[in-house]
Amino acid sequence: MIPARESDDGVTFFVKVQPRAKRDAIIGELGDALKVALRAPAIEGRANDACIAFLAKFLKVPRASVTIASGQSSRRKLIRVAGITAQEFRARVAAALGKGAHN
Repeated sequence: MIPARESDDGVTFFVKVQPRAKRDAIIGELGDALKVALRAPAIEGRANDACIAFLAKFLKVPRASVTIASGQSSRRKLIRVAGITAQEFRARVAAALGKGAHN
């Protein structure tokens, strides 16, 4: 399971972005990161914008709740999401990957 650090205002976790994919999707886990495929190219911040929008929709939070804490110019990004717990994050990831919440 992807490590997620919980704080008073939300949760942080790593993602590994695969730009220029055929569709926007959660692909799986890669080490300690959630692997995310995005249609957007990695130019002019478009993949970052797509990453934020995709994760907001996936985690069912407002877009403003999702920020890239570090890694803006890297495929590996530290994501901060306000308004959810680590448990909620893990449950949504497990559901997306077809795993039980306790696997």
